[in-house]
Amino acid sequence: MISALLAAGTSCTNTPQGLTSDGGDFVYNDERFADLQMLRYKVEGFEDLTLKQKTFIYYLQEAALYGRDILFDQNGKYNLRIRKMLEDVYVNYEGDREEENFKAMEVYLKRVWFSNGIHHHYGSEKFVPGFSKEWLASQTELTDEIANVIFNPSVLQKRVNLAEGQDLVKTSASNYYENVSQEEAEAFYEKQKAEGDTLHPVMYGMNSRLVKTESGDFIEKKWTTEGLYGAALKKIVENLKLARPYAEDAQQQKVIDLLISYYETGDLSTFDQYSIAWVENTEPLIDFVNGFIECYGDPLGLKCSWESIVNFKDLEATKRTQTLSANAQWFEDNSPVAPAFKKEKVKGISAKVIKAAILGGDLYPSTAIGINLPNSDWVRAEHGSKSVTIGNLTDAYNQAAKGNGMLQEFAFGPEEIELIEKYGDLTDDLHTDLHECLGHGSGKLLEGVDGDSLKAYGSTIEEARADLFALYYLADPKLVELGLLPNAEAYKASYIAQMQNGLLTQLVRINLGNNLEEAHMRNRALIAHWAYEHGKKDNVMELVKRDGKTYVKINDYEKLRGLFGELLAEIQRVKSTGDFKGAQALVETYGVKIDPTIHKEVLDRYKKLNIAPYKGFINPVYTAVRDKDGNITDVTISYSEGYAEQMLRYSKDYATLPLINE
Repeated sequence: MISALLAAGTSCTNTPQGLTSDGGDFVYNDERFADLQMLRYKVEGFEDLTLKQKTFIYYLQEAALYGRDILFDQNGKYNLRIRKMLEDVYVNYEGDREEENFKAMEVYLKRVWFSNGIHHHYGSEKFVPGFSKEWLASQTELTDEIANVIFNPSVLQKRVNLAEGQDLVKTSASNYYENVSQEEAEAFYEKQKAEGDTLHPVMYGMNSRLVKTESGDFIEKKWTTEGLYGAALKKIVENLKLARPYAEDAQQQKVIDLLISYYETGDLSTFDQYSIAWVENTEPLIDFVNGFIECYGDPLGLKCSWESIVNFKDLEATKRTQTLSANAQWFEDNSPVAPAFKKEKVKGISAKVIKAAILGGDLYPSTAIGINLPNSDWVRAEHGSKSVTIGNLTDAYNQAAKGNGMLQEFAFGPEEIELIEKYGDLTDDLHTDLHECLGHGSGKLLEGVDGDSLKAYGSTIEEARADLFALYYLADPKLVELGLLPNAEAYKASYIAQMQNGLLTQLVRINLGNNLEEAHMRNRALIAHWAYEHGKKDNVMELVKRDGKTYVKINDYEKLRGLFGELLAEIQRVKSTGDFKGAQALVETYGVKIDPTIHKEVLDRYKKLNIAPYKGFINPVYTAVRDKDGNITDVTISYSEGYAEQMLRYSKDYATLPLINE
């Protein structure tokens, strides 16, 4: 559950104009193309780890990279074929590389790499090629089927479609269902739930493709070492086994054993056992996520994409999150939600700030800056959850944002600019901590309520719930008392950022005329528009026009906090009671539609700043140094690999699946 270019072979060895260095050789910003900018993250402290710890990370990062093909195939059944075809053209092209069609194909391929498929990683719409079908056919054996997928705008239009009133399964291009309608898929899993354990339900359907056969039967093709995606999962398991001897304690070895068993059997109850063992394993410095985790790619929110992150604690920064987790019960008890929806006893809340060592699957190249797992409601209620803020990625984002002009363009005035410059980084970090550490872990479902009852609106409601929890408590005197904020004014930076983003600036990521589709964007819009509308009578905030530009002006921060509390109470009620119609009304009323006049203005203002709206990361390269007997004597880390160079290496060294997976 998660809440933030150069030619092939080119290394980044200096700091061109617009890039930021840490004062040494490390450069945060790298390549830019389309609407994307590639960043680098520094794994500070890796060199200081013991050989055992470095070796553990080395094998875990190998396991993380071997899952790449799984995500490409989950995102669309043609993605692996298209990636391979375009890579062959890119590598073997003998013509003029400055020629228009080739350069357009190069950008298209880089976007495919970034999005793990032919649809935008965030907006979900299919990419429009800037090269001609005739040119591509002259460079490769282009079949009619693949040509239709790439060039026909009416084919596989959206990876995930959430438009109200449509069959979300049949109109989504993601590869989780075959010949199945939304109604059939929902009925199939509702039957499983009705026949299964209602007290401790597994996450039905999370690790399979649901297929309707020609005879009309429904079968689940499980993702296991001997089933669908077997070749990739075998390589992941192989490296998990190599990592196991270097685990930091016996409990961590148990976590690995259960994960391997789950991959081999596909047994969802084994996955729950793994989740429990993982969430209770809080002592080791090094940790990892590896599995079918995030369900945003399935319009029904059932099936989960594969992802991985390997990390180790930032011990100094973790003191901040430990303070929050130690006071988790106070936050739960003082929440503005109805008593019936609160946890009587908060269990197992652990939180830390981490340094990402490698990103994989649905966390690469685009990634979250915070994670809270596991997703199972009953596991969270009985065993707790782990929350992380990814500190070195946040640092990289902050470095990239310095001096880009965004703040000056959209902030209402000097007071707002000063607040954000002074407290913005701190409140952003605390917002992430509160969102992941306490927000997702707060509240409870009423007895008998299905965790999937909100269906396509579930992800948006859950993200809004966690965001509102963070916003409400950022203004609480408790944070100053705990030493997490320096004064009672600092929280205002987060309120300015929230309202400005939800009402205006996140629209830079959306093409004019489109609605909001992605769950996190819908969440931010829902919060901002609901608060704006419900605060009008008291003039809590206003949209001010000045010199033809629209600005957000907050007039009463205390009343805005009250509005956040009111909405949090309603969102929690919707979640706790499984009120589908309530969720639908909130999301569709406040989180989907965009004012076209405001939208055009924001796009025009943003265009002049020449900023890429989306960021992603190039991974560092780990190399195992071995003696003559093959034993690892050291693991080195390098940051010099270019974006295309890395992607081509991954396609060569970590290609595990056939181009068609059936």
